[in-house]
Amino acid sequence: MPKAKITKSSIPQSSTSSANRTPVKINTGGTPVWYKAIMFGLMLAGLIWLVVNYLAGTHIPFMVELGAWNYGIGFGLFVLGLLMTMGWR
Repeated sequence: MPKAKITKSSIPQSSTSSANRTPVKINTGGTPVWYKAIMFGLMLAGLIWLVVNYLAGTHIPFMVELGAWNYGIGFGLFVLGLLMTMGWR
């Protein structure tokens, strides 16, 4: 099988030169503390809402009025917190 005839003179010099590269600034600041507090707070609030609904939901008047919406509220808070984890660095 014939070999390809590639010589160093056929390769463009600009692709091998590092002088044409521009430095990229990387943001290493991380996630602010308030973002983490809200994120974990929403997850914790959703979990607490579900636990309170399960244990004492029949004794709390406004939770009785909400009925099955308590699950939507609890899981909604928890999912919002989980969605915020995608922005965590």
